[in-house]
Amino acid sequence: MLDSVKSDAVQVLETLELSEKKRISRLILEALPEWFGIPEAREEYIEESSAYPFYAAYDNDKPVGFISLKETGKDTLELYVMGILKEYHRKGIGRKLFEMAKEEAKKKGYSFLQVKTVQMGRYDEYDATNRFYLSLGFKEFEVFPTLWDEWNPCQVYVMTV
Repeated sequence: MLDSVKSDAVQVLETLELSEKKRISRLILEALPEWFGIPEAREEYIEESSAYPFYAAYDNDKPVGFISLKETGKDTLELYVMGILKEYHRKGIGRKLFEMAKEEAKKKGYSFLQVKTVQMGRYDEYDATNRFYLSLGFKEFEVFPTLWDEWNPCQVYVMTV
């Protein structure tokens, strides 16, 4: 029963195999049309994330979420894309994936983490995403009103590692 799923029962593992990264990211992102409903953008996330460090969360053998990390500067690592199946939201899995990413950033000597999402106040789903990132300790850095398009202003959050 999903109500009993706890983050300590979920295992996070680094995924190295390119085809497995694509399989997991496709499985998760296609199940999240509220966040990844633009086919071209979703395909870009699937393709690009396979080239970056990638961690998947498993409930037993079932992938239920993932995070992919991209270096955006010599001192900065970006949470490039992250997704958790909706039935696993609010179970601590996103936080567990984030903690893995933060540990990796520290180990590899990065000074900052950043993440991009749609600006608060545009869509309920993204407002929840914004609140999640703020709860992790991210701070508002800048909004780029047309980086993606005028309907999806890009909010950049940052934190020190």
